[in-house]
Amino acid sequence: MSPKFSGRPVRRTVAAAATVALLVPLAACGSDDDSDGKKDKAGKDVSLTVLAASSLTDVFATAEKAYEKEHPGTKITVSAAGSQELAAQVKQGAPADVLVTADTKTMDGLKGETGEPTVIAKNRLVIATREGNPEKVEGLKDLGGSDLKVVLADDTVPVGRYSKQVLDKQGVHVKPVSKEANVRSVLSKVELGEADAGIVYRTDAATAPDKVDAVEIPDAQNAVASYPAATLKGSKNSAAAAAFVKWLSTPEAQKMLRDAGFQKP
Repeated sequence: MSPKFSGRPVRRTVAAAATVALLVPLAACGSDDDSDGKKDKAGKDVSLTVLAASSLTDVFATAEKAYEKEHPGTKITVSAAGSQELAAQVKQGAPADVLVTADTKTMDGLKGETGEPTVIAKNRLVIATREGNPEKVEGLKDLGGSDLKVVLADDTVPVGRYSKQVLDKQGVHVKPVSKEANVRSVLSKVELGEADAGIVYRTDAATAPDKVDAVEIPDAQNAVASYPAATLKGSKNSAAAAAFVKWLSTPEAQKMLRDAGFQKP
């Protein structure tokens, strides 16, 4: 998320010209862009659309700038949404080049549409509360309180499935005031005071330290979210897309993810 010819006998020059004529069509049969994804076959700049899970919004904003600086001629556009929304876009044939989801289940459901996925990061859940944690939420069991307004992501969303998994494991029954389409909407409800608490990724709570508090969930009670990245088979810039996916595993990109709170793959 840049020879000139000396004089030769006529017969030899003609032969050389014929050889060049044969090689030109072969070169034209190569990939639609160069090996490092900087230019397409016509030497034009390359634009890549990256569909990314909502929880990657901030870190990918940083990553796209770094990638463009490192790869002049490549423009990265990140489109962030819930993983289930991104999957629907891919199935509908939306023009895009790379997909990064917040779970392997969603990616596995698109095997016919993607290249081989690579897990680039992992994440964990926390309970986000209003600033100062006025309701004194200490853990998952507190979310079952009848007086507590809790917001969760919908069960079709990765973070919603992870939330249900950890709550069920602890035998906690929650009646959410709403179920949201992505993790950022859950966070927003808590930030705005429309909910007392919600379950989000650790990295999302970290984006709003002055607006929410994060209550840690012990590892034994938590769930691990994996983030696979893959090229899309419908991409018109396949080499550039592959180069970006490969770059996400480089030390530079991995440092950005660690700095944002994501865990190692």
